[in-house]
This record gives sequence, structure tokens and C-alpha cells, in this order.
Amino acid sequence: MIASIFSFSGKRPANLGVKDGKLQPCPGSPNCVSSQSTDKEHKIEPLQYNSAPAEAFAKLKAVIEKTDNAKIISEKDNYLYAEFTSALMGFVDDVEFYIDEAAGLIQVRSASRLGQSDLGANRTRIETIRTQFNS
Repeated sequence: MIASIFSFSGKRPANLGVKDGKLQPCPGSPNCVSSQSTDKEHKIEPLQYNSAPAEAFAKLKAVIEKTDNAKIISEKDNYLYAEFTSALMGFVDDVEFYIDEAAGLIQVRSASRLGQSDLGANRTRIETIRTQFNS
């Protein structure tokens, strides 16, 4: 497989997670989207749910587990972190979800580990997850 020859996985970030109700901000590069970002380039809408938070979390987890290139790395009661690996070159993106019960939303962050541009891959991924989550 080509991905095993060309692996651009990079190093797993040590600063991920929820701190004071916030996911890590996006870097200045355009290869990240976050529902908690305030600038247009990085901003994406959070996921909305109309069920109990635990049900929404279970549904989200099921969507991630059905995705071929995704691997759940860690999960807590209100937080899920997964790695998504591109099929061709083995690029890894770090994707986080945080159930913000007070707001009734699932905050999201999807960021490439390496490179500058992701050609919209992180935004497309979150929108695909949103569609599957809402179906």
C-alpha cells in the first residue's frame, strides 16, 4: 500500500483536549476548522442534537466508528478524540468533539498535523460527519 511507503503521520499533539470549556484554538494555517473559532477561515458550525447528551455522544461515536479511515484514540463522558488518516499519503488529522451540555451543542475541531493547506479536507470531513449524525 502506498500509505505504508509514504507516511506523513507527524507526531500526536500533546495539547489536545478541553480546557475551561474550550478546545485548542486553530493555528494560523488554513488546515484547521473549529466551531469555537471566531475568524471566517477557521469557523465551522457546531453539531446540534435534540436528545440526551449521552445519546448524542453514542450516536456520534457510532458515526466515527463506521468511518474507514478513523480511529478513536480517547473518549471521556463529554469528549471524543479521533485520528483520521488519508488513504493515499497517510496524512493524519486530529479531530475532537466536545459535548457542551450548557449550550446543547457538540463543539468540533479538525486539524491537519502537517502541511499548510488541506484543500478543504477538514471542513468537508466535519460536514460529512454532520450529515451522517443528522440522518
